[in-house]
Amino acid sequence: MSRRRGPELATTVGSVRLPNPVMAASGTVGHGTELARHLDHAALGAVVVKSLAPYEWPGNPPPRVHPVAAGMINSVGLQGPGVSRWLAEELPGLAATGARVVASIWGRTLDDYAAASELLAAADPEARAAVVAVEVNVSCPNLEDRGRMFSHSADTTRDALAAAAGCGLPRWAKLSATGDLVDIAAAAVEGGAAAVTLINTLLGMVIDCEARRPVLGGGGGGVSGRAVGPVAVRAVYDVYAAVPEVPIVGVGGIATGVHAVEMMMAGARAVQVGTATFADPRAPAKVLKELARWCVAHDVPRVDELIGAAHG
Repeated sequence: MSRRRGPELATTVGSVRLPNPVMAASGTVGHGTELARHLDHAALGAVVVKSLAPYEWPGNPPPRVHPVAAGMINSVGLQGPGVSRWLAEELPGLAATGARVVASIWGRTLDDYAAASELLAAADPEARAAVVAVEVNVSCPNLEDRGRMFSHSADTTRDALAAAAGCGLPRWAKLSATGDLVDIAAAAVEGGAAAVTLINTLLGMVIDCEARRPVLGGGGGGVSGRAVGPVAVRAVYDVYAAVPEVPIVGVGGIATGVHAVEMMMAGARAVQVGTATFADPRAPAKVLKELARWCVAHDVPRVDELIGAAHG
């Protein structure tokens, strides 16, 4: 009896070819091989590391994480060792696993984005070979624009992506579901983005009614998890409908293979699994396995046939 062949899972995000469309999202698998006991990094499409500034950054005061209905809220504050230390201390071990790595950078000024990009470009070629793209996290306070997030404005989003050009790698703009997202996504592409990642966490707050103050040490924070799934799907759907030529990476609320299918049908070429990994560090691998099973059960021979299928 012949064994039924599985679906072809390969996909592309711009010029980046991935063996499958499931990635680990930034901020959920650390900076290196923290989850190597639970997760085969090389088996995923790619691993997006926690966002890095061109300098070490301590993050926000505790408490930093709090559960909410169908998700969590966090105010970690982008704590990280900085690009230079990450290149020296974390990337070699991650590269040794065979993972395809997407570096993530952030900054408080345009100069920060430029500096982080230049540090990546100057990395040791052997280790840098594992880095296939750079996700430019523009959902950060912009000190040059009165503290508003870069991603809240088309102009500042365009400027941040342009400032990151020095990395010499494909740039993916990570955007929030705020403002006129279609215009902001188009501006990111004008700034040099090869793709857009939709969406980052949503701004929120939880108040301790007994203490009469916010639960998180940083005050407000970013809401993520299954609760934001419909928002992320709508964002992907709207951007794909307006600019279908722009590659989209979908993220937000993905915890099962069906969630991944839904996001791809909305228009994503690949997906990222984030908050689900906190509950189960094997979640990205499980999503990938369930996605493949869904394709087999529904006679979908190639996963790229799902991209934009909901648009008719």
